[in-house]
Amino acid sequence: MANVKLSAAELELVTNIPIILTKNRIIKATNELLGETCRQYQILLHAAQNMPNVVKQVNPKIYNGENYQGLPWVMLDYPRYFTKESELAIRSYFWWGHYFSITLQMSGVFIPQYAPALQHLSAYDKSWLVLIDEDKWQHEINSSNTIPLVHLNSAILMEKPFLKVVKKIPLAQWAEAPAFFHDSFEALMNNVFN
Repeated sequence: MANVKLSAAELELVTNIPIILTKNRIIKATNELLGETCRQYQILLHAAQNMPNVVKQVNPKIYNGENYQGLPWVMLDYPRYFTKESELAIRSYFWWGHYFSITLQMSGVFIPQYAPALQHLSAYDKSWLVLIDEDKWQHEINSSNTIPLVHLNSAILMEKPFLKVVKKIPLAQWAEAPAFFHDSFEALMNNVFN
């Protein structure tokens, strides 16, 4: 029989019901926030003139998880278009204990189509970053795996097998999250897809 022991701190947490109920309320609030964000995105995406119809036609999806590097997360993918050869998605993300982020990710045919327009985005807002990690499943944004978009030209961007252009705000700015998502998505639509 396994002899699994908990520390005093772990025993205190496992018997503290309000902690998990509070966590559940936060995850529910995040789902509601991203649901409302999605409704705003749908209006902006519909107006994007340079977004392929095949991409516009895919329904949005909100995902929840409990274990990205041990922590809960909530993610909205919209637009979201994934094939073996090419992908184009905008991922709005909540990561417990870290930040809210928005990521434009693309590969395949979409890189030559949209990478040159990223220069418009960096001229409009210099806070966008490019994730340089070679693992496309790496979502963590930190100073060791990003370069400011403004420091990269189109030729460098077009050489990559996939691109992830990101922006984030701390969770302490919860009240600003709706405007952050809306304004960032609108910047993508206006500077990359119009």
